[in-house]
Amino acid sequence: MHRIVALSAVLTTVAAGTFVSGPAVAAAAPYRGANTATVQDDFNGDGYRDLAVGAPGAANGAVEGAGAVVVLYGSASSVGAARRTVITQASAGVPGEPEASDGFGTSVASADLDRDGYADLLVGAPHEAVDGKEARGSVTVVWGGPSGPKGGATISPVAEFGKLQTLCGFGVGLATGDMNGDGAPEVTVASRCEGAAYTGPFTRSGQAASQYREWRIGARGVVMGDVNGDGRAERFWLPGATDGDRRGPVLLDRGPVDPSDPTKDAPLKLPYADGHTGQIGDVNGDGYGDLITGIADDATVDGERGAHKGGEIQVLYGSAHGITADQQPRIFHQDTEGIPGAGEFEDRFGQSLSIGDINADGYADVLVGVPGEAIGTRAYAGGAVLLYGSAAGLTTNKSTAYSQDTPGISDSAETDDGFGSAVHLADLTKDGKAEAVVGTPSENTDGCTWLARGTQTGPAVNGSTTLCGKETGLTLRGPHALFGAALPSVYITF
Repeated sequence: MHRIVALSAVLTTVAAGTFVSGPAVAAAAPYRGANTATVQDDFNGDGYRDLAVGAPGAANGAVEGAGAVVVLYGSASSVGAARRTVITQASAGVPGEPEASDGFGTSVASADLDRDGYADLLVGAPHEAVDGKEARGSVTVVWGGPSGPKGGATISPVAEFGKLQTLCGFGVGLATGDMNGDGAPEVTVASRCEGAAYTGPFTRSGQAASQYREWRIGARGVVMGDVNGDGRAERFWLPGATDGDRRGPVLLDRGPVDPSDPTKDAPLKLPYADGHTGQIGDVNGDGYGDLITGIADDATVDGERGAHKGGEIQVLYGSAHGITADQQPRIFHQDTEGIPGAGEFEDRFGQSLSIGDINADGYADVLVGVPGEAIGTRAYAGGAVLLYGSAAGLTTNKSTAYSQDTPGISDSAETDDGFGSAVHLADLTKDGKAEAVVGTPSENTDGCTWLARGTQTGPAVNGSTTLCGKETGLTLRGPHALFGAALPSVYITF
């Protein structure tokens, strides 16, 4: 085992407007295939959401750290190792080739990019060398179909991406969504340099309808969702720690760059909000998405304050006016009354987070990863905390902490396991209740993922399962396969 501090970003989508002169034309009805919330991860079209798990440290033959993604297929009985597909850069039709330390599977996302009714898998390999440039990074789309993801294409960086910059890590974060309401998903790729935005639909060669780069700000993190109820997603940039703002600014996107005037439509800073990670979901059930951000870094450097000791999350509530600049966020941490545990330095509360309705009460709940949590004397064993949504918003009522020492969870907490490095809430059984998924990438030499079915009282710990990389057929060579280091929900890596 070794200590892992996850490193990625939140990502979302962007839509470039297209204007056509002439008589008005009625808009086409939005496509309602694999881009709807209920089937957005359905790679094989059977009506059940599937689960993509990144294993960026997995070997490919003798090639260490090439990386892999395991797709576990949803069903009425949830997911398991028996129904799976393992995807690497050596898989038939997948572009590229396995190389040492590429980290294929560092980030994962999905959407029906070509609008054929099957969700497609997006995979980031931010450490891949491209055109002789170290850690330039790459993004691959693997096309969904009746037998699951097969074949693929490369989504190339936009023109002048990372100009005069190095080690950009294109693909360190990924997300998808529909920002212009046409039913065709957009894709945004995060990096350590700048953002790249692609407007769908995509051709099978990986070509988007349009694309541009957002070079005015850093793009380590981005989150998208509908916060004003108009059926179109907004986008918030989360550049991460910056000079003078270690807690990380939150910027509301207001449109693509105008080459003739870069200040035009520049992102609007929300002065009271902070965050390095984020996701959008309706925690108060009012029909508007709410923005949840996480700040796991609690260090104070040169007088610049980090998060609350141990980390924190913030909540900004959506409305008919969206999220406005004068809104004060609601802040939660492990010293908030009602949340289990206590804030301790380097707990990393908020490093990963996910939003979903685990008990089918109509309010989205929030699962927060705490991968630096010490369990007894076992440092960085890790944990996760579930906070419930309500009509009054996110609440600490009945909040629950989980670790590998929780009765009913197999195995036991060990130093440096990193339970909670990635978390995910998604209804994999189509029963209306989200499963809780927690990655433990530093467990043993392969890494593991804990899965618990949702119930009206929360995750069903008794009867929950732990699935490890060896069971999925991953190749192990070198220090660690890191199965469970990446899930479709947000997390941040360094």
